[in-house]
Amino acid sequence: MSKDTRWQSLWHIPLILGGITCLLPLAFMITTALAPPEAAMRATDNFWEMVIPQNWRWENFIIVWEIVPFLRYYINSLFVAVVATTGQVLTSAMAAYAFSRIRWPGRDKLFLAYLATMMIPGLVIMIPNFILMKLIPEGLEIAVPVVDWMSLRYLGTSADATGIGRLAGLDSYFALIAPGMFSAYGTFLLRQFFISLPKELDEAAKIDGCGHWKIFTKVILPLSIPGLTALTLLTFMTVWGAFLWPLVATNQEYLRTLPVGLQAFQGQYSTEWHLMMAASLLMLVPVIVLFLVGQRFFLSGLTVGSVKG
Repeated sequence: MSKDTRWQSLWHIPLILGGITCLLPLAFMITTALAPPEAAMRATDNFWEMVIPQNWRWENFIIVWEIVPFLRYYINSLFVAVVATTGQVLTSAMAAYAFSRIRWPGRDKLFLAYLATMMIPGLVIMIPNFILMKLIPEGLEIAVPVVDWMSLRYLGTSADATGIGRLAGLDSYFALIAPGMFSAYGTFLLRQFFISLPKELDEAAKIDGCGHWKIFTKVILPLSIPGLTALTLLTFMTVWGAFLWPLVATNQEYLRTLPVGLQAFQGQYSTEWHLMMAASLLMLVPVIVLFLVGQRFFLSGLTVGSVKG
């Protein structure tokens, strides 16, 4: 083994230690989720008894679905995350195409101004978003049927035959979805990807009689799968884990998403840590599956533009 090879092998040691350190919180979450109530987060002199429970309780994952409308929270989170992610990818892709492939007066200056909005903290943007949602008329309401399944109120808020849901404004799916459908960062990410594509593709498509919409849908988007996948994963994880805006924008239980719904396991004087960790693990499943499916495109999409040639 050469000297250079030995030094390269030594660099693996801190990387392995760093990887183990990152996995420790996940391992602790799993062991706590499988612990009985009296053993979860219990202080003890024996380190291994605190970390690894003596009795494994797989039924904790079942109890989570029974004591709170967890199915409802899951459906809400999936619906909001999928619609908001789809909307953001679509709007960012169209804006990125306009900023990268079409020449028009003031394009670069407007893009810089658009990019400057990334420096505004999200908490500052939340205030005008809340005011805008509150100003939407309260008469925009629809009747929603109630369906009982597994003793959970799938839709609606009362025992009546119908529940009332708003089309827009506060306490509506519109309030949960609309602010997440637009992103300056998403536009920037896809613009950089679109710029890396040869302009000759546009010229060849124009010769064949294609307009901007066909060039965008038939040429640019199929070649931009890595960038679109990267933005999809980032947006989905952001919307899926959002807590503060869903907490502020909604009051009704049937509109709660998973991050807000996890508060049900935390009381004023005590917290059901074993159920909290079990619910948190269930919440991680869609993100892990989505990342495993798109990890190849995710890495190449984030590194676009880093190498020229």
